[in-house]
Amino acid sequence: MSVSDMFIALQGVLTADQDIREEIRREVQTLEQTAREVLTLLQGVHQGAGFQAIPKKCQKAREHFGTVRTQLASLKTKFPADQYYRFHEHWRFVLQRLVFLAAFVVYLETETLVTREAVSEILGIEADRERGFHLDIEDYLSGVLTLASELARLAVNSVTAGDYSRPLRISTFINELDSGFRLLNLKNDSLRKRYDGLKYDVKKIEEVVYDLSIRGLNKEATGGAGGEK
Repeated sequence: MSVSDMFIALQGVLTADQDIREEIRREVQTLEQTAREVLTLLQGVHQGAGFQAIPKKCQKAREHFGTVRTQLASLKTKFPADQYYRFHEHWRFVLQRLVFLAAFVVYLETETLVTREAVSEILGIEADRERGFHLDIEDYLSGVLTLASELARLAVNSVTAGDYSRPLRISTFINELDSGFRLLNLKNDSLRKRYDGLKYDVKKIEEVVYDLSIRGLNKEATGGAGGEK
């Protein structure tokens, strides 16, 4: 084979790779749009009478996740099944966003931490790496850390809405989450930096709870006069 033939063959490989990446980018764009729609929907819980609308918003969000499952099913057909990590960077961010959104919905519904297996089921992908397109552990953890920041914001807005028991419950949940992350030996630099931000979320929520205590509102909350879940 001549040098010219070699480079023509290499160009064919490069072109095929670029075509795959372009198809992936198009699919990811549709996923990002759906994720924005779910985020916009769930942001409504922070506003005015949003707490009363939580069940309806969660139900609507789960309907959007039906669209997400369809879009992810299409995405995973765009590249060879054994090359997940070759193209992972294209969908990593949106998948982390979707994990956060799924975790937020589950928290609003049950005030518990969603498992990686449950998120995988919500998104219609695998939990096990060996089974193909899956939810990477670090992507799951990144989404959970975003949830912590959102709950810190929710704790503040709960007080504004007159729901004084919710910040106490959020505080308990976040402290358990922090304890869980302390058990991990995080090597990923990006994930480690995001985890470092968790201490600020813990501090922010502690300040909310402390303010409630100073104002005597925590007694009202624990006395059964707090807002509904």
